[in-house]
Amino acid sequence: MNDAGVATEGGWARLRTALQRIGGNLAGMVMPNIGAFIAWGLLSALFVDSGWIPNEGLASLSEPMVTTLLPVLIGLTGGRVVHDQRGGVIGAIATMGIVVGSTVPQLLGAMVVGPLAALALRRVDRVVRPRVRTGFEMLVDNFSLGLLGLVMAVLGYVAIGPVVSLVTVTLGDGVDWMVSHHLLPVVSVLVEPAKVLFLNNAVNHGVLAPLGAVEAGRTGQSIMFMIETNPGPGLGILLAFWVAGPREVRPSVPGAAIIHFLGGIHEISFPYVLMKPRLLIAAIAGGATGVATFVLTGAGLVATPSPGSIFAWLAVMPRGGFLGPLLGILLSTLVSAGVGTLLLKAERSPDPATADLPGARARSSANKWPRSTPREA
Repeated sequence: MNDAGVATEGGWARLRTALQRIGGNLAGMVMPNIGAFIAWGLLSALFVDSGWIPNEGLASLSEPMVTTLLPVLIGLTGGRVVHDQRGGVIGAIATMGIVVGSTVPQLLGAMVVGPLAALALRRVDRVVRPRVRTGFEMLVDNFSLGLLGLVMAVLGYVAIGPVVSLVTVTLGDGVDWMVSHHLLPVVSVLVEPAKVLFLNNAVNHGVLAPLGAVEAGRTGQSIMFMIETNPGPGLGILLAFWVAGPREVRPSVPGAAIIHFLGGIHEISFPYVLMKPRLLIAAIAGGATGVATFVLTGAGLVATPSPGSIFAWLAVMPRGGFLGPLLGILLSTLVSAGVGTLLLKAERSPDPATADLPGARARSSANKWPRSTPREA
């Protein structure tokens, strides 16, 4: 490989690492709070006017949860990641500023202002603490946090909240435009390869889930929750390997399919794609088919299903809204399996080295960020 090729490969590796780092940080803020997202989604599915058990009093909990509770939890968690408990407290304070100063759920804003406020407090602590006299530590710590928290809350109310609101509304309008022009399935060209490279956290938790929460708060459901979490494309890839993959690999497929579809751990299918990279075409075809089906049937979920198990999907489907999601999963599985089978059978003289599942698993593990911690798909 020439110097230009080495430089290009090194640049891509640095970009991928940076994106994985961002995705890992976003996941670190969102994943610990997924239970709260599910609680909000189930409450909406059960008690809103179109829910299973309509109840006006209980339904009134839905809006405060998505506009206040979820952003504050994310801001607290993001602050704690940066500066432990003090960072979590100031992250929650700063998040309240953008919550009050906005008319849309500030999940994206909380991901920004929570860590930012904690980072500011950490730097203040490094400067102030060495100069505090003995006996005044608690006083200085409390007032430094309170004063800086006030500043960050005001800054969030005046500046950060409106800017993030504008970004959120703009992204939402872009999604609406794509839906109205039948272009939303095109996003699978980005999402499916990103999943294999473990960049899906940056896509899902950074963009799709927050946009989905805004839409679900307005309409009761969102297609955004379904794009990245759809288990169909990965299941189709595994079925293709079961039918037409290398014989030494086929025995591992049934177990992987159970873990992928029922357990929701999509990463178990990634090594199979890395073993035969051309199957990205099958994954993209399956993903686009699923999204197109969701659009045509008007399907949506009331909250993000995490992990992406069929059981999690069933739990957050709206009342009377089972057909579209299940049909989308089924068709995406069939298309991915069909295209994958054709691609595998078209490989006339397969190289034995390309059937190295342990090697593919090692490459898949090397794509994770952070390297030492497992992640949910």
